[in-house]
Amino acid sequence: MLNIDFDICYYVLMTTVDLPSLGILLLDRALPPDVTPPTPPAGSMRSPATFGFPTISETVAGAYGDDVIRGKPELDSAYIAAARRLVERGAVAISSNCGFTVRYQAAVAASVKVPVVLSSLLLLPALLRQLPAASKLAVVTFDSTHCGEDLLGLDDPAARARVVIGGIEGGKLWHNEMRRTPLPTSLEDIEEEVAARIARLRTAHPEIAAILFECTVFPLVAPAIRRITGLPVYDITALCRMTFASVARGCVTV
Repeated sequence: MLNIDFDICYYVLMTTVDLPSLGILLLDRALPPDVTPPTPPAGSMRSPATFGFPTISETVAGAYGDDVIRGKPELDSAYIAAARRLVERGAVAISSNCGFTVRYQAAVAASVKVPVVLSSLLLLPALLRQLPAASKLAVVTFDSTHCGEDLLGLDDPAARARVVIGGIEGGKLWHNEMRRTPLPTSLEDIEEEVAARIARLRTAHPEIAAILFECTVFPLVAPAIRRITGLPVYDITALCRMTFASVARGCVTV
């Protein structure tokens, strides 16, 4: 009987065949040249283990987290250049590791000929239509003070009234990630901060029926938040899987 090690076969396939890839635009982290970045956990947009298909990435030069969150228009050209490099390397769709890069969505989408989904905030209109008209959608963001109307993509006042926004600004994760060279934050601390913010939102708005994570760090604790709240939780990884499945060809399992 033929004995096949499918894990080995999959590894050989992944490393020898030019498979379609999801391209990920990464924030700049200003790491010193002699410092090795920590291994990102599964669930992170920086981790190859997050998705069941190939990913490639490009760091966007000068795109530091604090600048992207506050909105630095001069970064358009850097995002466009990095996106084009990803396409040249085989990306069939492009995303990013910061929800606030939705600011550069239009510029990047106009510059390449593959689907571009830089932020989970692009899901907002569709999610509202999934929910009962009397319900609300909670957007949980890294920094609510910079998550303004221009990022939501909602022109209908009735739709906007159904969205409530809460952020974890001022907490441990916020302080660690707002550094030019970010510091690690434990999963326990992330879960505690996110869960506490959601609890406050639900107290003020008991009609919340679903949660959308803007921040790309939050998917790390999405399973815990689903368990705690009993609510649907959407994030950037869900959007990436859907987008990649729509364009990828071949035997890659999504």
